[in-house]
Amino acid sequence: MGRLLAVDIGNSNLKFGLHDGSAWTHYWPVATVRDKMPDEYAVLLRSFLGEVGLAPADIDRVVLSSVVPQLTQGMIEMLDRQIGRRTLRVSIDLNLGIEVTTERPRDVGTDLLANAVAGYQRANDACIVVNFGTATTLLGVSSTGQLEGVAIAAGLQVTANALVGGAAQLAHVPLELPPGPLGRDTQGAMQAGLVLGHLVMVEGLIHRIVQARGPHKVVATGGLSGVFAQHTPIFDAVDPYLTLDGLRLIAERNPR
Repeated sequence: MGRLLAVDIGNSNLKFGLHDGSAWTHYWPVATVRDKMPDEYAVLLRSFLGEVGLAPADIDRVVLSSVVPQLTQGMIEMLDRQIGRRTLRVSIDLNLGIEVTTERPRDVGTDLLANAVAGYQRANDACIVVNFGTATTLLGVSSTGQLEGVAIAAGLQVTANALVGGAAQLAHVPLELPPGPLGRDTQGAMQAGLVLGHLVMVEGLIHRIVQARGPHKVVATGGLSGVFAQHTPIFDAVDPYLTLDGLRLIAERNPR
């Protein structure tokens, strides 16, 4: 397949990942800025590639997922110009290797599609994928490869920002697990409610999904997945590149 550039445009971060056909060799996350011009991202992309001795023409394929409509089309056009190849945009119309059986399949975010594809490939069985991002999402895929549903909650950082913004006497604290469920100072109390509370919510949702639909393997991804995984046995695997791997699998199933 050659070199693949995967681009994942999320609400908080935009990620470029470079795969050489065997492994992810480079990963460049930047902040998502909705009013940034596509050509500004082009400068970043050329800079990233230049740092590792590559030019845009060295890329063989490009696949893109976006949940930020303001950036989607401009980024596709920029990538087409820079790389000189047609960008594959992830959508429900592609061969995903799974079936989306929700009420409105076209409403499912392309990042969720990528996570479902990669999670099911990794588990080779029923799986739950937990993504700790701007939103914390949990999706369930059946043992026969059907994406059956999703739970969406405010992400930990979003919740923390809302709490601090609405309470005059509270300040931002490190988003780390506290030593116990009851804090002995303001920082510990906020960490207990925010961080531990967030983990307990995720554990509870996983238990409910398993009760309703049977055993599932659980894969976690996203920025805080590694932090949470140290404090719970509920995750069978943690994979920071899961979304990118889903994009890679989709690109492989939809050759051009």
